[in-house]
Amino acid sequence: MKKPQMILFDYGHTLLYEQEFSFLRGEQAVFEYITENPHNITPEQSNDFANKLFADFDRARQLGFEIHEWQALRTQYERLGLKFSLPMAELETVMWDAVSVGERMPNVEYMLAYLKSQGIRTGVISNIGWSGLALERRINRLLPENEFEFIIASSEYAVRKPNPLLFEIALERAWLDASEVWYCGDNIKADVLGSHGVGIFPVLYACDSVEKSVWTANQDANPKFDFEFLHIHDWSEMVDILKTL
Repeated sequence: MKKPQMILFDYGHTLLYEQEFSFLRGEQAVFEYITENPHNITPEQSNDFANKLFADFDRARQLGFEIHEWQALRTQYERLGLKFSLPMAELETVMWDAVSVGERMPNVEYMLAYLKSQGIRTGVISNIGWSGLALERRINRLLPENEFEFIIASSEYAVRKPNPLLFEIALERAWLDASEVWYCGDNIKADVLGSHGVGIFPVLYACDSVEKSVWTANQDANPKFDFEFLHIHDWSEMVDILKTL
């Protein structure tokens, strides 16, 4: 294990997390901007339809493909005959902020400040349906001091981690060899195995102090692999390790 030139991060349950998550609340928020509703659709009916669409789209996700939120919303709202006064880029942000305003993971600001002080570059690769624009806005709002060189959302590339393409795109943008980079995330398959598959050093981040995602909660608490990786539970642990390198 050697000190990295750059550390890349997952988004959800790694940098930030979504507390009190409610898509119905998101529908209620965007309904404030309706200009046409010929079928008198309610937020509850719209949310029910969205859930059915997501079940269909999720089959593509299980195969490793990503559906962009703008595609999903366009399909949903045009089918229901709904029109809004906001462009899609703004409508999506209104919805996501109402679904959950988001919260910082413990000690994430301390960790990012340390990386900055050491000249260690940073970036983000996230499996997420929300647009790259919305993701960048959220990260910059909640982590205003970040210096991420790029934020890669799977929605903009059609594929999801552990597909090597997203990691390879990040390496190309960073102009670094995989051996010079670490990747941190909470998902064993997408983050640990995905990054290792392209030669990036994996860091499994399993924070115990906030509610975990369903996937994370069902993962092995003490995974064992035939390759070197870090398994940490707080960002201060990674800082302490970096100080020894």
